[in-house]
Amino acid sequence: MSRLFSLVYDRITKPMEEACLQGWRADLLGGLSGAVLEIGAGTGANLPHYPSSVTRLVLAEPDGGMRRRLERRVAAWGRVAEVVDAPAERLPFADGTFDAVVSTLVLCSVADPAVALAELKRVLRDDGRLVLIEHVAAGDDKPDRQRLQRRVEPVWKRVAGNCHLTRDTAAALAAAGFDVGGIERQSIRKAAPMVRPSIRGSVPVAR
Repeated sequence: MSRLFSLVYDRITKPMEEACLQGWRADLLGGLSGAVLEIGAGTGANLPHYPSSVTRLVLAEPDGGMRRRLERRVAAWGRVAEVVDAPAERLPFADGTFDAVVSTLVLCSVADPAVALAELKRVLRDDGRLVLIEHVAAGDDKPDRQRLQRRVEPVWKRVAGNCHLTRDTAAALAAAGFDVGGIERQSIRKAAPMVRPSIRGSVPVAR
């Protein structure tokens, strides 16, 4: 990811954060407790929403520009969090380490979603959950938006840190062994049309 993109990321996402993402983050993260891993933590947009019941917080961010901004934000946060340089596909943690893994606007840009989701499942405890907000491919009821996403994606990936517009993340989650029955679908308000479709929820491992 370019250094420029890390510098402008917060400015670009501010309208979406104010319109809906901040509220979604607060709703999803407010009930977490114990040991939590966040992948692709970016510049730290989730930090204000972690409750005191989270006793260990690990923030994984492989991009150097994002990680430097994240480290500064953690230093000003006033609570302890571990910042690590690790991609979602190669997490340096033992099996069953975390009570929850958090992924917000990350799975669109990982190099290999199947490998990444297998890693998230591996580091979760048996009763753990994956908490996520992800923009995804438009549904079959939005053929015009699907066409727009396919047309824009080749250029979009190059300027937006490998962000894909056409990933069916719910299907990938199900294939990886997560229970997606409780996932919500909603448009991200104030987002560009090609990134509006989204899913979110607290997703357990399927039993």
